[in-house]
Amino acid sequence: MLTQRMLALALTVLGFGLVSPSESSQTVRTIKFVIPVPPGGPQEILARLLADQISRTRDLTIVVENRPGAGTAIATEAVSHAAPDGNTVLFMANAFVINPNLRKLNYDPLTAFEPICYLVRSPHVIAVNSASPYRTLADLLNAARAKPGELTLASIGPATSQQIAIEMLKRAANVDMTFVPYPGNTPAVNALLGEHVTSLIADYTAMAEQINAGKVRALATATRTRIEHLPEIPTVAESGYREFESEGFLGVVVPAKTPKETVSQLVSSFATALQVPELASKLVVQGLYPVGMCGADFGAYLRKRYDEYGRIIRETDIKTE
Repeated sequence: MLTQRMLALALTVLGFGLVSPSESSQTVRTIKFVIPVPPGGPQEILARLLADQISRTRDLTIVVENRPGAGTAIATEAVSHAAPDGNTVLFMANAFVINPNLRKLNYDPLTAFEPICYLVRSPHVIAVNSASPYRTLADLLNAARAKPGELTLASIGPATSQQIAIEMLKRAANVDMTFVPYPGNTPAVNALLGEHVTSLIADYTAMAEQINAGKVRALATATRTRIEHLPEIPTVAESGYREFESEGFLGVVVPAKTPKETVSQLVSSFATALQVPELASKLVVQGLYPVGMCGADFGAYLRKRYDEYGRIIRETDIKTE
């Protein structure tokens, strides 16, 4: 599950993270983890697990602070203006590179921050109610072609990675399905359980309980490979749409111009924490799969996602309302 690449990265950044006595005054001792969404979601779960692990192995005090609002923009802007001393870390997700493609903001995600690590991925799953006649993704899409616009595909939204995934799927499969947005995962899942919508695309974590209970039927995962918790469920790519991929990503960034030594210390802390088997197991139970892509590689990944999301948003005319 944890790759040799991740281990090599952790060992490498550990070397950079060691400071000499003359540099010890730069060592970060107190850190604030800023969560740009309300309490209780995957970002807070991840942040608190990492805060516990890192604070126990490093001489650090870590405070976790939820600061929701404006689709994560309030907290993101605040962190972009924070002192570049490594004391303020933003836990970010797909919205970090989606929001700037939708409206003018007072920060640029690609220049106002230093990338630390892409920590975990959260697979997107396409599902229907267990009473649905559709047993495969092909069943659902064939029915959508036969009844253009009649079948519905719900997600949290609007203007989220899930809605973007819906538009990608509609284009790839050449189907017309009606997008139904919900303000949160719970109401979206409840709508599927109540058969108010035909289908749903959401993070696996949002409907794992209902899938396990047999109330919801997973048709496909939107990841490149099958996920550990649903080994029998094919991917969208396996179902005939080879280039399709969509998942949530959770990572950490700090304000731009944070000293390189401090960035290296933070990379070391996060990359090393992800190597701890106990922590990794706790994350996987939550449907959060460790990645451990750090530094420049993570920066390149953010640029790629920013460009991809921007293209889909422009081509499909996605709006925030």
